[in-house]
Amino acid sequence: MTPKPEVIVVGCGGVGSAALMHLARAGVPVLGLDRFAAGHDHGSSHGETRIIRMSYFEHPDYVPLLQRSFELWEQLELSCGQPLYHETGLLQVGPPDGVVVPGVKRSAAEHGLAVEQLGPLDLAERFRGFQIPAGHEALFEARAGVLCVEDCVAAHLRVAVAAGADLRHEVRVESIEPCKRGVKITTDAGDFEAARAVICAGAWAGELLASLSLPLEVLRKSLFWYAGADEVYRADCGAPAFFFETEAGMFYGFPAFEAGEIKVAEHTGGTLLTDPLDLEHGVLPAEAERMETFLAGHLPAVATPHARHATCLYTKTPDEHFIVDRVPDAPQIAFAAGLSGHGFKFASALGEQLCDLTLGREGRSEAAFLSLERFH
Repeated sequence: MTPKPEVIVVGCGGVGSAALMHLARAGVPVLGLDRFAAGHDHGSSHGETRIIRMSYFEHPDYVPLLQRSFELWEQLELSCGQPLYHETGLLQVGPPDGVVVPGVKRSAAEHGLAVEQLGPLDLAERFRGFQIPAGHEALFEARAGVLCVEDCVAAHLRVAVAAGADLRHEVRVESIEPCKRGVKITTDAGDFEAARAVICAGAWAGELLASLSLPLEVLRKSLFWYAGADEVYRADCGAPAFFFETEAGMFYGFPAFEAGEIKVAEHTGGTLLTDPLDLEHGVLPAEAERMETFLAGHLPAVATPHARHATCLYTKTPDEHFIVDRVPDAPQIAFAAGLSGHGFKFASALGEQLCDLTLGREGRSEAAFLSLERFH
């Protein structure tokens, strides 16, 4: 018989799957609930790949959390016996007075990280498929690469279940309320109670944590794959992941792996949604046109039009930094929300942070700057 849970994890995608694993490995009877079937494409933890990088342009305070994330992804690879991370390096390009280049340099300087500045000759020799606009700078970080997103989530869940976690998919949580025992969670499959809860509900976090009035907005984003990648865009030929800050917006992408397709997406922009379920999965012509314009100017050897397309969700805060904390009036409930389109790389470490918050451990401080306090 499965023991009654001490902790319930709501949402078992990127961060929730990691929290479930860390709690189970800590010997805690834990139940994971997810609204959708395993491997679903309704949220933010799908689409094959995610970039992981160390010299974080968003803010230097993320770097210690990234260092821990790298350690935990490596440990997860050993635990599950499969590769989850490919070190391709990362090419980052932008104007010297923009957001990306100064931010990368600041994080690298504050934390002693290795970042190489590439001149035109270096770029032409090493990364022939990329064109850099006049006046822009190119930085290369070798300690960066690509996470296999669905494999990472599945690995966390497998290890969690092996450690004793109870996992239930296709259970829709309707409400989360403090109660005498701790937390009462009402679902379409009945009510559950536990001493504590961890909420990792992604685009549904604002709804399930309505009492906090979290300042979140949900955006629809598009991912594009292009077939028949030239060798200059193939990982096995030395092509890196890439991130470009341009006048039109921020674009990023991944070299081609076995499937022979290069993947590209836009970090900026997106379509605001009032209901995460009201997601148009088809291609919007304006998005495809923006992507092909970017490719023509910066990765001209990519063959267009696209071969495949998918959508995902960004759940953004006003400052585009995460919120990781306990509910002030119900500290038995911990949560992560508003990962703002750059959170998956941290999932391993954020899951650990949530485990520590839930169990009352105060030893790790890497995520202290992400508290709810800045919005209250």
